[in-house]
Amino acid sequence: MSALADISLRPARPMDAGPLGAILWAFQDATDWMPDTYSGAQTIAFCGAMIDRGWVTVAIRNGRPVGFLAQEGGYIHGLYIDPGARGQGVGRLLMDHAKARRDRLALRVAQCNAMAKRFYRRAGFDETARGDGSENDENLPDVHFVWRAEANA
Repeated sequence: MSALADISLRPARPMDAGPLGAILWAFQDATDWMPDTYSGAQTIAFCGAMIDRGWVTVAIRNGRPVGFLAQEGGYIHGLYIDPGARGQGVGRLLMDHAKARRDRLALRVAQCNAMAKRFYRRAGFDETARGDGSENDENLPDVHFVWRAEANA
């Protein structure tokens, strides 16, 4: 049986804002290079706003959210996995779901986030530019990535 056999994906619901905010907060709290930009309550409100816009797909295991991907059209705003579910293919499952619905995806990741850059490169994304951080909330220098279906066919 696949390690992902017990994972289902669905559109996020308003009641998911708390658990998804906790996943996002856990990332911010555990990441030494990430500035403390938002409080726990603000991360919940932020997740709620993305859910209200219809951007969020949530990965569910045993009735509990274990990760989510926020996507506005072809732009990925974020991909976050619960610390206890990392390294189990949940992120890949969410990314494959996003790719199946678009011919092109774009995103930005902090230049210092080596794990995310490695993940996106393995997922077929190419670096297209670098930014100075002036276009993200954390003001961290970032890397712009793009995935194109035809380039990965």
